[in-house]
Amino acid sequence: MTDPDTASGLVIVDKPGGWTSHDVVARVRRLARTRRVGHAGTLDPMATGVLVVGIGKATRLLGHLALTEKGYDATIRLGASTNTDDAEGEITATASAAGVGDAELAAGVAALTGRIEQIPPQVSAIKVNGERAYKRARAGEDVALKARPVTVSAFTVTAVRRTGDFVDVDASIACSSGTYIRALARDLGAALGCGGHLTALRRTRVGPYILDGARTLDELAADLAVLPIGDAVAAAFPRRDVSEDDARKVVHGGKLPAAGLGPGPVGVFGPDGTLLALVEEQGHGARPLAVFAG
Repeated sequence: MTDPDTASGLVIVDKPGGWTSHDVVARVRRLARTRRVGHAGTLDPMATGVLVVGIGKATRLLGHLALTEKGYDATIRLGASTNTDDAEGEITATASAAGVGDAELAAGVAALTGRIEQIPPQVSAIKVNGERAYKRARAGEDVALKARPVTVSAFTVTAVRRTGDFVDVDASIACSSGTYIRALARDLGAALGCGGHLTALRRTRVGPYILDGARTLDELAADLAVLPIGDAVAAAFPRRDVSEDDARKVVHGGKLPAAGLGPGPVGVFGPDGTLLALVEEQGHGARPLAVFAG
């Protein structure tokens, strides 16, 4: 049985290194005593930081939260490429980065900022003919993935360390859903002619949920802090308060008139402040994406 006070809501986890996102979900399932748990946006095992986990009805939010902007602190090593584009892979090529100056680095970063076309890493969860790309790549296949449009709204170099043939670049990055920081590291190294890969990654933000509000698994084991589903929606999406008549409509799956709060999901709340649904405005109407009351 699940404690009714923790039946639906979000848990903002500070994921430890070496854990998969699935490992974290499994741990939260045990802590919350329910199998109805999921996460909004995978973090690689090497990465740490914000992983948004949903419990109960809040799992219906996760697909929408996964589409929000994310923030990262990353370290990129210039001077070596790997087959996974990060430090967990095998080095496939090296070339001295000692000659990469600050101006060249700044130009390379600027070229990867804004709306760009990005080819995902071969070792990724993207499906190719029904099979995960990483399975094909690990079987020795050269996987050809198509470039996808992503937006890197900020790519700010915060520190540069030069050691022999390597240059380690610390950066803070804000980007759209679907952006691979590993691929940014790879492409920066390729553009500078020396290769590059990711050596550290910490996610600092998923939409409105930031690292300061995240808790470690040990902290959650002592006190499973759950953000109520209504508070979670109000933090992440525009809020719309409706009348009793409109509340009855949306609870039964009916459309509401558009209120000019889109694009994107809008949280609908009843007269008593209870979360009723997420809706999406299309033309003159707003259709339910997920109904939480009733």
